[in-house]
Amino acid sequence: MHALFDLRGKHALVTGGNSGIGETMALALAHAGATITLVARRTEELVKAKARICAEGTFPAENVSFEACDVGSVPSAQLLCARIDADILVNAAGVNLREPFDQVSEVAFDTHMALHLKAPFFLTQALAPKMKARRWGRIINLASMQSYRAFANSAPYGAGKGGVVQLTRAIAQAWGADGITCNAIAPGFFPTPLTAPVFNDPARAAANAAQTCLGRNGQLEDLHGLTLFLASNASAYITGQTICCDGGFTAK
Repeated sequence: MHALFDLRGKHALVTGGNSGIGETMALALAHAGATITLVARRTEELVKAKARICAEGTFPAENVSFEACDVGSVPSAQLLCARIDADILVNAAGVNLREPFDQVSEVAFDTHMALHLKAPFFLTQALAPKMKARRWGRIINLASMQSYRAFANSAPYGAGKGGVVQLTRAIAQAWGADGITCNAIAPGFFPTPLTAPVFNDPARAAANAAQTCLGRNGQLEDLHGLTLFLASNASAYITGQTICCDGGFTAK
């Protein structure tokens, strides 16, 4: 059974790996034996993220590397994939600018779409052929509770995350016969830089916790098991699915 979750010999490229959900997913993959490349725009944040990951693990520091790249730029993403191969692709890069609907600019809208849809689409387009050649690949997208319901001041974010659910199905359909699976995780409320405005308001954070079936908000380690499941042979017959890791928020 241990072999189902063993990622030794696999290489994972994790976008948004400089903090929050991307970083914790990278940590889980590293603990399972994968070598990791963290990807984000700012080198100084990647250096800190690597240090944090290595401090929490028993794996060699050389198992974790990083590349500074704006994955929302297709030419930059293509150059990255020309240099780096990957068996596992985690599309965790994202942003939520939290603006009222009537104040959203075209630039802000395009920023959401570039990170949440364009980046995973074209990173998959670049990396999937190499996975196909090996007859094995795992792609994990980051959806959201806003893939299914609306929250205030987050219309472009929710639109992008709604698209992630369908993109996940499209990737699964296009590459499934080649040994590649694609699934998405839809997290609930976890303490990350992206959700700081929520957790900085104790009343709001408590209300979100009360909305869950479990009576609490998420802790980042709650994502470790699902990450390993979707990245490993344990989920070989699961593809095109979006799994909510939200403590039952969307069930209540």
